[in-house]
Amino acid sequence: MNETQMKTILAVVAVSGMLAAGLAQAQSGADVVKAKGCLTCHEMDKKKVGPAYKDVAAKYKSDKAAEGKLVAKLKEGKGHPKIAASDAELKAAVGYVLSAK
Repeated sequence: MNETQMKTILAVVAVSGMLAAGLAQAQSGADVVKAKGCLTCHEMDKKKVGPAYKDVAAKYKSDKAAEGKLVAKLKEGKGHPKIAASDAELKAAVGYVLSAK
């Protein structure tokens, strides 16, 4: 099994578990990140399967369109597994990630 297949399987398992648990909409970015299984692949300050949040924040620090770009990636599954979440949840999660230091 290659790395891409493993990432896909991990994302599907995480999303399936959340749907089965019937999780309510989270309010804060930190809550969304936790509830949507993002911490399966990401950590605040250390690379896991995906990049550390502080590295994502540093990469997009001067990009005024970063929030929209990242929300679209999560919503559409471009370059990242598609995330089943409302626009408000995605914006909260992206805001949380972009505020990482």
